[in-house]
Amino acid sequence: MRGLTGLCLAALLAAGAVTAVVLGGARDGTDVIGHRAAPQVVRSADLYFALNDMDAQAADLLLFGADPDYTTLRTQTLDTYEQRRTQADTDLQSVAEAVAGDQSGQRAVQTVIGELGRYEALVARAQLLEDQAHAPVGRPSAEALAAYRQATDLLRQRLLPAVDEVTKANAVVVERNYTDQRDALADGWWWILLIGLVVLVALGLLQRVLAVRFRRRVNVPLAVTTLLTAVGLATALALTSRADHQLVVAKSNSFDSVIALSRARSVAYDLNADESRYLTDPARAAAYEQSFLDKTQAFARIDGATLTTYNDRLAALADRHRADHGQVGFGGYVGDELRNITFPGEQDAAERVLAAFQQYQRDDRKIRALNAEGRLKEAVTYDTGLTPGQSNADFGTLGAALDDDQAINQRAFDGAVSDTDGDLGVTTAGLGAAALVAALALTALGVRPRLREFS
Repeated sequence: MRGLTGLCLAALLAAGAVTAVVLGGARDGTDVIGHRAAPQVVRSADLYFALNDMDAQAADLLLFGADPDYTTLRTQTLDTYEQRRTQADTDLQSVAEAVAGDQSGQRAVQTVIGELGRYEALVARAQLLEDQAHAPVGRPSAEALAAYRQATDLLRQRLLPAVDEVTKANAVVVERNYTDQRDALADGWWWILLIGLVVLVALGLLQRVLAVRFRRRVNVPLAVTTLLTAVGLATALALTSRADHQLVVAKSNSFDSVIALSRARSVAYDLNADESRYLTDPARAAAYEQSFLDKTQAFARIDGATLTTYNDRLAALADRHRADHGQVGFGGYVGDELRNITFPGEQDAAERVLAAFQQYQRDDRKIRALNAEGRLKEAVTYDTGLTPGQSNADFGTLGAALDDDQAINQRAFDGAVSDTDGDLGVTTAGLGAAALVAALALTALGVRPRLREFS
């Protein structure tokens, strides 16, 4: 009887310890993914976007020149540039705080901090030189263009790679923690079940010994302990399974889409800047055109497509997809999102992204056609115009569609993380500890009177 009692107490302690380790690990893993690494990916992606849009606005300002027809647009563009600069400063501060313990992240952030001031100074110089030159639309002065070239080269060669380094590093942390945590939860579920069954068997044997030797059908304290153990085991297994499910929802179902859409937004604003750079700097037009195509492919990849063939091929693949949502014949970030549709409203939001991107690509070819025909001012007007049907207005529709789709996935991510926080919080830990103490006490209480009979 003493041996069985010791086995029961030891098994109860082991069950409590294993459950605490498994669920505590799930809580810590969720904390890393949900409260640190994943939000950091989103913040750094937002910084990437803000920097790209700053450069797009700077290119548009050079396009306008001194032409009075663009006075209103120039004011709006300057306002947007300032908004993005403020946003970049805020994002940079958040990113800097988040990488406080990461040496490589700190180096990347220091690069951005050091170079961002230089970039803004070069843009300011380009604008000043442009104002002084009173240049015509689409033809900035050589001095202003040289300053802008320095700025945009600095952005693309130093600033954006540094920000992307932080984004990728945190994405790796998310992926590693997700894989490790799912493996730990799968193994932990079986360990909890095994040790829980050991406890139940030991309690059953003890109950049997007491019933046979002392001719009592039920030892009430041990019966309560057995019931408490069974409920605790079921609860622990349910919490482990639920933690695994919420981890899948947070990472695989929602975060993967959040990061794909964040990168899609960043790439979209970068290729929109390439479009303005293409008009601003004829000497580099071919390079900017190739850069535009590369980023178009990153957004929605169609192998072997050129700017000439891309729209028709995308239209055919998009029509096939709309007829059967299971058919996604293109890759890139939008392809990744359309293959990972999980939540209510997400399919429609992703379809709006695809449709808006198609329209924006059609607008781009019109801009290039106008420029090739020597109708530069018309090309600039169509490129920068905010009236419905003009390129920047359609690009705004694309940006809004991306934001809407990302918001659906972000809400799901936040909800999954919050549910896990609630499931595995202080209240659960307190109840579990109380149940363990009660089970230990009831076990001792159940056998103590019988042991006293032998003393």
